[in-house]
Amino acid sequence: MRITRAVMKKIIPWLFLTPVIIFIILSWVAPVALTLYLGFTDLSIKNFLAFIRDFFTPEVHITLENFEKIFFGGDPYLPEVLKITIIYVVSVLAINAFYSLILSISIAYFLKHDYLSLFLRVSWLLPRITPGVIYALMWNWFIDPRYGMLNTLLSLAGIPKEMLPQSWLLDKPYSQILMIMVNGYIGASFGMIVYTAAIKSIPPDLINAALVDGANEFQVARHIIIPLLKWPIFFVVAWQTLSLLASYEQILLIWGAGGGGGYAGIARAAGVMVWALYSYSKAFSEYQYGYASAISVVLVVVGIALILIYFKLFGFSRLMAPSKVEV
Repeated sequence: MRITRAVMKKIIPWLFLTPVIIFIILSWVAPVALTLYLGFTDLSIKNFLAFIRDFFTPEVHITLENFEKIFFGGDPYLPEVLKITIIYVVSVLAINAFYSLILSISIAYFLKHDYLSLFLRVSWLLPRITPGVIYALMWNWFIDPRYGMLNTLLSLAGIPKEMLPQSWLLDKPYSQILMIMVNGYIGASFGMIVYTAAIKSIPPDLINAALVDGANEFQVARHIIIPLLKWPIFFVVAWQTLSLLASYEQILLIWGAGGGGGYAGIARAAGVMVWALYSYSKAFSEYQYGYASAISVVLVVVGIALILIYFKLFGFSRLMAPSKVEV
């Protein structure tokens, strides 16, 4: 009986975890494994039907050409894609992780009117709950040089008309600024949710004690609130980095995929072709499935490497270490 109980204690937790494990395998491990396999093949539209009929068909060959093309200059446009991706991820991450931190502290701490604070937080959530197609259509209207409001508002702000672009979609670097604004505006709401919840969970006694000791509001924000948000900041930075590396939906909806094939997109001409969108374009526009998979594999490796760096920078091992306090 004792042996049975001991065995059951070990088995029961895994029974509860089984649905989650199956979900992770089907939604993450299996796709990554398939992408890794396809990255070492010459799968394209020519041998796709044979691959569907037989996963190990001899018509699909194992090759290193895809990675040689990526790392040894076989694709002349790839360095441009890499540069655009770095600009995109760094710029939008600064908005999503750090601008949203300032916004959250301002709304959740400095703004003392609860109803106004709640209204502003809900307002920032509207882009996230709006369907992506509607969000893209609103931006297309907003930037329209004839009927939109963006150029009008900039003119009212004192910017000469000759300095405004004829097309926010095509003219560089305005198209890249638009790419950053579109994704930063919708991404900042996520960071604001996490930071606001963390700020509201700080014990009021800590803040009140600091105020009694003579600290002003800015000193409280700098020396109490921000240090206590270390782990929420880590979570938002890590999550948003991975999200931005793999995101392209808003760019695809506004500019199109570009890159040839049946698409009439202008992302490539506008200079907003990020790495994930380039992989999508190669797969579903030019039907180079093997090469597109190899591009995605590089993205997965970069994402894992960045997470390990974040773990080191934020001291994740200290967070997971057992408590030294004896009970």
